[in-house]
Amino acid sequence: MNLKKFILCCAALLPAVVCSAQLGEAPKEGPAGPFTVKLGEILNGKIQTTPTITAEGVTLAKGTKVKVKAIPDKGYSFDSGYRVTHSRFGYGTFMEYMTPEFEVEITGDYMIGASFIESSKLEGFKVIQDVVYAKPGVKTLKYDAFIPDGAKNLPGIVIIHGGGWGSNNEDIMRGLARELIKGDRYVVFSIDYRWQNYGDGDKQPNHVQDLIADCYGAILHIQEHAAEYGLNPQLLAVTGDSAGGHLAAAVANDIEKVGDGGWGQKPGVYQVLPTYMPKGMTGAEAQKSLLAIKAAAPSYGLFSVSQINRFFKNVGTVDEAMALAPQDNIPNPNKRKLATWLIRGSVDTLIPDQAVQEYYEELVNAGQEAYYVKVAGANHAFYDWKPDAITKHTFERFGVPYAAAMKSFFDTVFYKDNIEFVL
Repeated sequence: MNLKKFILCCAALLPAVVCSAQLGEAPKEGPAGPFTVKLGEILNGKIQTTPTITAEGVTLAKGTKVKVKAIPDKGYSFDSGYRVTHSRFGYGTFMEYMTPEFEVEITGDYMIGASFIESSKLEGFKVIQDVVYAKPGVKTLKYDAFIPDGAKNLPGIVIIHGGGWGSNNEDIMRGLARELIKGDRYVVFSIDYRWQNYGDGDKQPNHVQDLIADCYGAILHIQEHAAEYGLNPQLLAVTGDSAGGHLAAAVANDIEKVGDGGWGQKPGVYQVLPTYMPKGMTGAEAQKSLLAIKAAAPSYGLFSVSQINRFFKNVGTVDEAMALAPQDNIPNPNKRKLATWLIRGSVDTLIPDQAVQEYYEELVNAGQEAYYVKVAGANHAFYDWKPDAITKHTFERFGVPYAAAMKSFFDTVFYKDNIEFVL
């Protein structure tokens, strides 16, 4: 790589407050009712509800369906509608709606509202939402495509969301996607996958290899439809945050494990078959297609078996875990070069610095190009985008500048830029 100078100096910023943990489970909702439903603070627009909801709150029976219409002020556009649960710990578990007219079924104490964004921030690109790529279980798997106007044969960036492998979906990464398409150099995709264990209501638990198979399936679907997106299917990068950081690293490192040899059916054979494959494609052909992944930017993720085992409930045996753990599957640079850009907030309360540092050192010792950026004052999940003011503020302070830094790294891979980038 023609990389003359790539400097990332972290600014001294105040600590970030993250409104929800990426590696936890959602609280359970009360089963009986009636429930208190309030209207959230609405900025830069308004919402109409039937029945009428007030800021002070109204009492509604379980099962009541509230119709909501979000109306932006002049110069603003609809970002998302939401309902957020309330517990003794406060408000914090969001369900988002991506159309301005939506319906909320009342099954708990909720606050209902909508988020609006400056229309200028949505100019210059289009979004194709909810592209379905597979349905291996209860949940339909989909992704969103963010396409710059006039896109033609551009490299692509695939984002994998976090949430403890068991919460959130692709919508939470839309802020990062909107930053990464600035400059019209990339088509960006935000993908969803199955939740671990029984999180989706599946009769059989979802193991780590199932989630990785989903991510590979999404990428193969994206490649198959590259012409529709203005994408060069042979030039791809992956990124993701928290649990998505782990998955992004695994997707980038484990390509040689893609195949149709089965998972543990033969001694020592652990191969991942993508959840979706184009008609007639073999496992070997899928592996070859996925070699289009040239770079990875895992954000505040976990990479070793011991660290992943702290949170993932179905990693499997030690052999199974090692078969896919990013730290145990770093590609040989003589066979496949893979540039990796790691990032973590200095006050991250979930991901220890040592976990990322060890992975960075393993990459360097293996001869792969790698960088580790430490963001002074940032906590966990600063690449998230949610409707609440705290998450938006955190994203503006940390997510926006470090999305630019990530994009600059990708530029060195796909555009061979000589970059002197100082924050």
